[in-house]
Amino acid sequence: MSYAQTLIPPQPAPKEIVKPITGTRVVGSLLVLLWALLAASLIYMVIAGWDVDKFTRYGPRYLHGLMTTIILVTISVIFGAALSLPLAFARMSKNRIISTLAYCYVYVFRGTPLLAQLFLIYYGLGGFRAQLEAAGLWWFFRDAWYCGLFSMTINTAAYQAEILRGAIESVPSGQHEAASALGIHKAVAFRKIVLPQALIVALRPYGNEIILLIKGSAVVAIITVLDLMGETRYAFSRTFDYQTYLWAAIFYLSMVEALRHFWNWIERRLTRHLKR
Repeated sequence: MSYAQTLIPPQPAPKEIVKPITGTRVVGSLLVLLWALLAASLIYMVIAGWDVDKFTRYGPRYLHGLMTTIILVTISVIFGAALSLPLAFARMSKNRIISTLAYCYVYVFRGTPLLAQLFLIYYGLGGFRAQLEAAGLWWFFRDAWYCGLFSMTINTAAYQAEILRGAIESVPSGQHEAASALGIHKAVAFRKIVLPQALIVALRPYGNEIILLIKGSAVVAIITVLDLMGETRYAFSRTFDYQTYLWAAIFYLSMVEALRHFWNWIERRLTRHLKR
């Protein structure tokens, strides 16, 4: 058995590599400085233009609009998730008719703007008032709030269906084969083996979709729904103060940041067994 006769003498620390100053680093530093100056100027404008009278008059309206936006987004995400599951199964179906119909639905609602869909539902369905009254649905489609909720639901369902389909198909086929070898029923294997893994893969895209829906929900203000953007338009029409939109941007940014941190916490909790 061999062993060392002498110890290796101590070696000096490696020289610190000094990164050269390149044009890319200079441009990046200038852009960061520009954004910092912009943020500082916005903060200064908010502080300098603070008006207590406007705050007490329109502050409650902003909070009402904020709650309306949160309720709209929450309900549409839940209903869209319920609708996306059969849509995802239809997209993966071996029946060409079913898969084609699901593909057309996803293609149309992902390929057209939410604003166009909202107008088609709110204004377009008004031309079928007699038929909707006969079916007992006019009470729903004559209300702008319900039309906004419906358009957001069917829009996000298309996106969520594609997210879920991609996540399910990303699960290795070996998982299905192992469950089948153990004699586990396909429905049980999907619910307890495939779906949990797929949801972990889909977690981040789901969060991005909710964030996009929060920002996209501002379009319902055009059809007189007094959400956050609707209340902002009302305040601006009374004051002509540009800071009304600045406060709306702050509220939207706060919602997005709160959701981002909450989603990161969920992801850490669900993937803690994957951390090394």
